[in-house]
Amino acid sequence: MTAPVASTGDVRIAAIDIGSNSVRQIIADVSPAGGIRVVDEMKAMPRLGDGLESTGALSTTAIDSAVAAVQRMVTLARQLAAARIEIVATSAVRDASNSREFTARLTAATGQPVRVLSGEEEALLCFRSALAHFELGAGRTVVMDIGGGSLELVLAKDGLIERVASLPFGAVRLTEKFLTPAVRPRRVRALREHVREGLRKAVPVKDWRGAQVIGSGGTFTNLAGIVLARQHVTVRSAHGTRVTRAELEHVLEWLQRMEAPERQQVPGLNPARADIIVAGLAVAAEVLARFDPRDLLTSAFGIREGILLEAARVTPRVADPGVARDRSVREFAERCHFEAPHARQVQALSLQLFDALEARLGLTAADRRLLSDAALLHDVGYHINYEKHHKHSFHLISHADLLGMTPAEQIMIAHIARYHRGAPPKAKHAGFGQLDRATRERIVKLSALLRFADGMDRGHVSAVGGMAVKWTTDAVRVTVHEAEGATNVRLECWGASRKRRLLEEVLGRPIIVLLPDGTPISADEEGDGE
Repeated sequence: MTAPVASTGDVRIAAIDIGSNSVRQIIADVSPAGGIRVVDEMKAMPRLGDGLESTGALSTTAIDSAVAAVQRMVTLARQLAAARIEIVATSAVRDASNSREFTARLTAATGQPVRVLSGEEEALLCFRSALAHFELGAGRTVVMDIGGGSLELVLAKDGLIERVASLPFGAVRLTEKFLTPAVRPRRVRALREHVREGLRKAVPVKDWRGAQVIGSGGTFTNLAGIVLARQHVTVRSAHGTRVTRAELEHVLEWLQRMEAPERQQVPGLNPARADIIVAGLAVAAEVLARFDPRDLLTSAFGIREGILLEAARVTPRVADPGVARDRSVREFAERCHFEAPHARQVQALSLQLFDALEARLGLTAADRRLLSDAALLHDVGYHINYEKHHKHSFHLISHADLLGMTPAEQIMIAHIARYHRGAPPKAKHAGFGQLDRATRERIVKLSALLRFADGMDRGHVSAVGGMAVKWTTDAVRVTVHEAEGATNVRLECWGASRKRRLLEEVLGRPIIVLLPDGTPISADEEGDGE
């Protein structure tokens, strides 16, 4: 196997997390700034936590399976030329009476040391990961990670940790204690009462009600997958999905009344987690009840990513609201080698047009943010090929790792960018027709604004300095003004006029584009290749 080459300054690290439910590896190139580029991943499910609650020890079968899995992972890491291989074990190994025997066997089999994390260390790694992937610089945040054996909580204010707690409320542990041999509503109630009492004793509520709550671990990515599947939203990653407390309770109520084989068929739920998902969701529900947040923010990143950053000696920057998103969108555009002057000009013109027509179109500040990001990224498809670059833009954006936005917002940005040229949005288009009506309408309005603004920089020379938009009884009159140093904006007026049709449809009246001296510009039907 040929290992992809890391960029200069990056360090290739393999992180192996031995949990109560699964053993997971991530191999990634970590940049000095904290960027993580995944090279490969591997997962196994030896279920080390099975039987631990009753016997106090790891079973021979689970140990054999875990050792074999870690051996494979270490081999892969070496083949991919990882500079460092970090192996950590969490709750099941931490609590087992035969922990030392297990770790000694692992070291003998792999030649690598194994670090058994304390509950606090586990929580801090999760927080490090959250700090790198969310905007925690303002307000109070609770980061929770539900593993197979334990629940980790970190309470932070303005990005600074105030309290850390590790509680024995893992999904495997509680399933074995309360929901074996079968899940029943009355047993779920008993489980929740047990967790509620433990949280009451261990975690203060004063000053923390309404705090932002971030959940990491398989419980949350599967919850997000279920919620998105119920909404008919298809995304590459569930990272950043917002789930309301009501949605969580509905999913929990629904799943706890199913038999195990039925849960395995639930869209969005990994069948291998069907037997422990109810316990995990019950713990999450009690944490939300304790802190009473507006909603839950799902993280697809956790301990492994925290290990990568720790091993690379990277301390993530505390980001204020909006900062991580701006940085993430900009860095993605740069990786796609975007044409920065044109993208920023179209972004500025789009937002000026938005501000002039926002009330007429019934749009909001959230829509303005979507348009801003879509405008900056609309031409990233050039990175693949000019031909059909709008469709390439859709593909690249929808599969990018963008921070500070929900999967639904990312998909909307991808659609808005796609429709900056070519055929207008149609229900028959793949992906677009499956969205709900309100989302489709927002995309149509925003892509109409983007089309018009993109036409206004037809020459890619930023000749337009601004525009005056006047709403009259029979038309919308757009007077284009020259930028400082520009001598002619006739091409830009022609380009905007040529791409006005969709905006005319959403406004319900014709658009007249005028030169600075008031001369109107006409154009043929839309069809320009730009």
